[in-house]
Amino acid sequence: MVPGKTVELVISGIGGQGNVKAAQILGTAAVRAGLRVRVSDTFGISQRGGPVLSHVRIGAVYGSMVVAHSADAVVGLEPMEALRAASQFLKPGGIVIMSTRPVYPVEVNTGKAEYPPLSAILDALRIAAGRVITLDATEVALSSGIPMAANVVMLGVLAGTGLLPLGPEYVEQSIRELIPRSVEENIRAFRAGLAIGAPSKRDDFSSPEKMAG
Repeated sequence: MVPGKTVELVISGIGGQGNVKAAQILGTAAVRAGLRVRVSDTFGISQRGGPVLSHVRIGAVYGSMVVAHSADAVVGLEPMEALRAASQFLKPGGIVIMSTRPVYPVEVNTGKAEYPPLSAILDALRIAAGRVITLDATEVALSSGIPMAANVVMLGVLAGTGLLPLGPEYVEQSIRELIPRSVEENIRAFRAGLAIGAPSKRDDFSSPEKMAG
């Protein structure tokens, strides 16, 4: 954690995965910490499983959108969406945190398109990123007693890297404020992600074989 620094984040996912809520939690945490923050979202056909991007800008910023190739980190709740967001927004040497569980689009499910292998997605990400952290966030959330909290797990990983200019206690306070149900399960999910993110300060990337099971 480096107080006072500007941090640019993009959270990518599919409609229904909760990246908008994750961005709201981060924004509220920044306000609680006394920081300036801008949060905005862009949607595909999210109610039908379309892509959703959330932009979170913390610090001395004015516009609401992260500009191309300036994000310090991309948090991807779905592999292909992580790759799309990173290719557009990640700055050289930035961090990618990616959940390895895919959500297949209709074209793939109907046989009209193929979903690329996870290894190919990771190879592409490692070309641009200085650090790639992978995990099955849904599995981690399930082990915490709340499988729908994969987005909260990913926030924990992000907080664990030390990139955010605020402590994890502010994020926990925001979770308690913005997620009124299953609060303790969500806090467990966040802390499980926090433990995963912390070793990444020392490692270049987490092994996909180890993290994805």
